[in-house]
Amino acid sequence: MFMSVRVKSYAKLNLTLEITGVSCGYHMLDSLVCSVDLYDLIKIKKRKDKSVSLITRGMGSESILTEENNAYKAAVAFIKEFGAGGADIEIYKNIPLGAGMGGSSADAAGVLKGMAQLYGVTRLDELKALADRLGSDTGYMLNGGFARITGRGEKVERLDIRQRLDFLVLLPPQGVSTAECYREYDNLPDYTSGCAIAKKALEEGDISEFARNINNSLFRAAAQLNGDIKTAYEELASFAPLGVSMTGSGSAVFAIFENAEFCAWAKSRYCGKFKAIQLKTILPKGVKNG
Repeated sequence: MFMSVRVKSYAKLNLTLEITGVSCGYHMLDSLVCSVDLYDLIKIKKRKDKSVSLITRGMGSESILTEENNAYKAAVAFIKEFGAGGADIEIYKNIPLGAGMGGSSADAAGVLKGMAQLYGVTRLDELKALADRLGSDTGYMLNGGFARITGRGEKVERLDIRQRLDFLVLLPPQGVSTAECYREYDNLPDYTSGCAIAKKALEEGDISEFARNINNSLFRAAAQLNGDIKTAYEELASFAPLGVSMTGSGSAVFAIFENAEFCAWAKSRYCGKFKAIQLKTILPKGVKNG
């Protein structure tokens, strides 16, 4: 049995996001998601007791109280659920905070995966159920890749898509609170559609048709809370990409290009005030030992 593991926990982009209703006080959604090649590196070592220690580095994560960090909560919940031992956890963050790219959920999912490897937990259904209790898209983050998620995000339909998508992502410096964004959405509802059409086009490899149907019902609300989101959207649209949208509840905005060369061209000519990163879709792999 290994004493330590390393996990690369990847960011996600919501390619589409529709709000389909409200149930028990929670907004229901229908969203196409994918993993991209930006990740937080998580190192986990076994402890002889059942305690959990957590150190985070990068992206301003040092200011988050340990007890409020979802990675810490995931470790504590894992120990309780499976009767496991403790863990010393280090997280080196690259996924920006408050960007809608799933950094918090990625860290929680990465901790669950790593501790499952360390302590020989193979009951994947129970691990998924635990992940769902920790966050709406944490269950999806356990495996990542292309998927359609519905409900609160806990219903995951894996999609067998091998198509590479190339993105230019702009990162406004100020994030958006997910809770505030949903409250603002209730004041500014946006009944966008197109998820089913986008999914069909993506499965058929018609990237142009797919990109024409990307959308995010939370865009108007997020842009109302953070004007930089609208600016980022307009700046990306000026490069005439296949499509532009926002991920999650913001604040990151992305453009889809025909290929990596066009994406790199746009990045080289971007002169705005936001950080710009070029990303591509990936199919995440498993946990590494040691």
